[in-house]
Amino acid sequence: MTTPPIPVLLYHAVMDEPPDWIAEFTVTPRDFRAYLDAIVASGRTPVTISALAGHFAGRSPLPDRPVVLTFDDGFADLPGPTADALAARSLPATAYLTTGAVTPGRRSLLPPAPMMKLSQAPLLEQYGMEVGAHTITHPQLDTLPAKALRRELTEPKAVLEDVLGHEVAHLAYPHGYNSPAVRRAALRAGYASAVAVRHALSSGTDESYRIARLILRRSHTVADIEAWMDGRGAPVAPFPDSLPTVGWRLYRRARARLKGPAFAG
Repeated sequence: MTTPPIPVLLYHAVMDEPPDWIAEFTVTPRDFRAYLDAIVASGRTPVTISALAGHFAGRSPLPDRPVVLTFDDGFADLPGPTADALAARSLPATAYLTTGAVTPGRRSLLPPAPMMKLSQAPLLEQYGMEVGAHTITHPQLDTLPAKALRRELTEPKAVLEDVLGHEVAHLAYPHGYNSPAVRRAALRAGYASAVAVRHALSSGTDESYRIARLILRRSHTVADIEAWMDGRGAPVAPFPDSLPTVGWRLYRRARARLKGPAFAG
């Protein structure tokens, strides 16, 4: 039996005038509202990553036509107008926070941009969002030595758990970069799931530690959203890494040995 495709959408900033470095992956508030209306009109049932991970673990069934909304990094719009737009439509979501970028006095590899504050993480939950980790500094995880990788996975989990007062069980790989070793490390760090990118539809048989997501670019339209809600317009995971993907990973690892950790973006 063929598993129906599951759209897991990846948003970054929602703003009219983003910094140049994130502009390609930013949507305007007007377009964002139109996308959300298209999701609602599709009749799909919005669920969190927790629900999807629970299905993969065999703990709970999914609705017939689920959709998952995720947000990476923690831009300043998230605990304000973006959360308001989601709440107005009763759409749950999962927000993955880069703790070094949202904590005053800490540093990350993310270039300058308006970011939310770590202290606002509980507010996201009040809006009905689930909070996950997105590393400390946003590096290319699949290029890091074991000790640095472990720190990038375990520290943000502990930081967010301290702020929220409960377990943080879900992870997003910066820019989707992962490998078998990174996926094993995510499991050992105590995460129940991890999302990648892959720009593909997920499915009920996708992999718990590299869940496929569709990355929203400023060039996407409501028609793209409608196609994805219909299970069209993108490949369906799981599928093996392509040879170009493996080659690109090897190149980035070699570069990291020479130049050190690099921004994943």
